[in-house]
Amino acid sequence: MKAFKNLIKRFKIPVFAFNQSKMEKDSTSEDASFTKPKTTFQDVAGLDEVKEELVEVVDFIKNPDKYRKMGAKVPKGILFYGPPGTGKTLLAASVAGESNSAFFNTTGSEFVEKYVGVGAKRVRTLFEKARKEAPSIIFIDEIDAIGAKRHLESNNEKDQTLNQLLVEMDGFNKDSNVIIIGATNRLDLLDEALTRPGRFDRHIYIGNPNYSTRYEILKVHTKDKPLSSEVDLEEIARKTHGLSGAHLANIANESAIIAVREGCSQINKVHFDKAIERIVAGLESKNSKLIEKEKRIVSYHEAGHALVSNTLNTDPIQKISIIPRGQALGYVLQLPDEDRYIYTKEDLMNKIKVLFGGKAAEDLIFNHTSTGAKDDLNKITQIATQMVCEYGMSSLGNMTIDSNFKAFMIDKIQKEINSIMNQCYDEVVQILKDQIEELHMVSNYLYEHETLTNDDLCKILKRALS
Repeated sequence: MKAFKNLIKRFKIPVFAFNQSKMEKDSTSEDASFTKPKTTFQDVAGLDEVKEELVEVVDFIKNPDKYRKMGAKVPKGILFYGPPGTGKTLLAASVAGESNSAFFNTTGSEFVEKYVGVGAKRVRTLFEKARKEAPSIIFIDEIDAIGAKRHLESNNEKDQTLNQLLVEMDGFNKDSNVIIIGATNRLDLLDEALTRPGRFDRHIYIGNPNYSTRYEILKVHTKDKPLSSEVDLEEIARKTHGLSGAHLANIANESAIIAVREGCSQINKVHFDKAIERIVAGLESKNSKLIEKEKRIVSYHEAGHALVSNTLNTDPIQKISIIPRGQALGYVLQLPDEDRYIYTKEDLMNKIKVLFGGKAAEDLIFNHTSTGAKDDLNKITQIATQMVCEYGMSSLGNMTIDSNFKAFMIDKIQKEINSIMNQCYDEVVQILKDQIEELHMVSNYLYEHETLTNDDLCKILKRALS
């Protein structure tokens, strides 16, 4: 050994050349850790049909012999997919908690390295440890980071990592109680070899909660908070249509923070309203004050939205404001009081008309086109494009047009989109012309008070009729 060191000194060979490579260090130092979660299905509000599906998995882990006698096999993998913040991680932890299994919580990005072979070895280490600690649950969040579809230009290291994951899922010992749960927001990105039966046997969609589930989630996140007697969680659940469980948890937390900020001993209805506004519309800009000319323009813009919405009887208006929030100079807060999953062509046309209300009001009063309608136009274009290309709501017929055909039909598609938008815009202009006095009254109220509720709007319109 001494002679070997002398050779290094004599020929000035860098010491690090004989050190263990970074790849080897990195891969051998990885030690998959696990926990034993105390989370159970009782901690998961709503999602009853999903929990029923998972009860079988829990029962198999607890009583495997009962199923083996019938020749039944436990699902090797369960894939949760859906929008972010809907409780996929919580569900995975609850499966481990219910079955008293070792819970290996990891993410797809933890397997991604620039050194070839590191990711694959991490996968092997993880599965070896899971088999050793069985019964166990391996949870891989954002699994699309390693499970994306392979192609000619894909990264060699990522492909090796995915290949190793596929091998491990195929090579499960039939007698070992190891279940892998994956979670992703983009099911369409995953490789077909990963999502096939035998690997991920069950695909479970975890979507945004409906009314009853939102109510249960709000009860969970407010159980340790001092609520005023005026707080109606059912009303808040109706107001928060389309929001995820993470949004609801954030609303409950924000309302508590606002109550502390205002020196209150209980959380009241106003605190919840402010929290919803904060989450949906953005942070109020305290120091951003509009100049008089812009304030007048924004007043008419938001009044146009409100009048068109009221005329068409679309989603009820909760609040109208010309106080800047985030990047918006003003906004109309519309929160539907019921869950909707199917929209007719008329419903979508009405959505476009409400969005056009601000631009039409500006054109009618000031005879100009401003940058204030940018966000509205983005949404209008998106809805109109979906009507033409996805829902078959145009003269092109009852067909969907995917990206492969859009390039060849772009002129026809643009013509149909413009036709829908122009028809809606013309109708909106006529609505506002018929209610020009009401438009002035609502705008003046907004200009003076800066905010307007649904009750205020109703009073103004009644006064205009009398």
